Amino acid sequence: MNARAGRGFAALGALPDRELVLHAIDRLHKLLVPEALPGAGDGSKDVSAELAEVEALLVPQLRLALGFDEHLRRSGRSDRELDAESHRVAAALLEALPELRERMFEDAEAAWRGDPSCQDPVEALYAFPGLFAITRHRIAHLLHLQHVPLLPRLIAEHAHRETGIDIHPGASIGRHIFIDHGTGVVIGETAVIGDHVTLYQGVTLGAKSFQVDDTGHLVKGQPRHPIIDDGVTLYANATVLGRVRIGADSIIGGNVWLTHSVPAGTRVYQAEAKESVFEAGGGI
Repeated sequence: MNARAGRGFAALGALPDRELVLHAIDRLHKLLVPEALPGAGDGSKDVSAELAEVEALLVPQLRLALGFDEHLRRSGRSDRELDAESHRVAAALLEALPELRERMFEDAEAAWRGDPSCQDPVEALYAFPGLFAITRHRIAHLLHLQHVPLLPRLIAEHAHRETGIDIHPGASIGRHIFIDHGTGVVIGETAVIGDHVTLYQGVTLGAKSFQVDDTGHLVKGQPRHPIIDDGVTLYANATVLGRVRIGADSIIGGNVWLTHSVPAGTRVYQAEAKESVFEAGGGI
């Protein structure tokens, strides 16, 4: 461990409790389908009480995370300001639940439409790993947009561990998304995915290279991952690297390795092990 890292770790202070955070997020996720909560059918489950309990769990963990952020940035925010911020972020997350529910049901319908083995959208909602991973990502992404440190990545890596689908909380993902099978899917921090996109197992939306500064340190936060426009399908083990754009309604075939942009309506197939065939309406 270098001296710079050593000094940072020595002064960390209290950090959010991983298990408490994940427990709260699990309960939050379940609140997206309150019909499935124990006691929902007989009216004995009070959803408002559950919301209050989840908020009470989240607020102190958010406060610890924001305290870590203050340690890093030293922006001079007072304890009172950090307390207020933790309450504001928790409230914003709970207020987003209706929209998160709508996105989740759209994704379930996308799975039903895209998978002939899926008998009903509820089956996808109930059991599909892709839907689980996307929903957890949407929660993590909201916290990421609120500039909460630590917790978004914790949520993302827990979903990765559970499903084999690795989505950085910074990635922007649209509506009606279907990740089929899902194992081995990787979506990088600055990837942008439009609406009605389908990804199969092993798809990678990654960076081609990493920019470094004059001291040799990695430059953080630079756009370096692909932009996937609406209606694109990426089949199993397709790899798209760099800040390239896959035009709307394109199809990227299995095992294709792509490091340049393609226009809308393009078909990219791997004809042989070392040769790809490209088809587009106007040619490319």
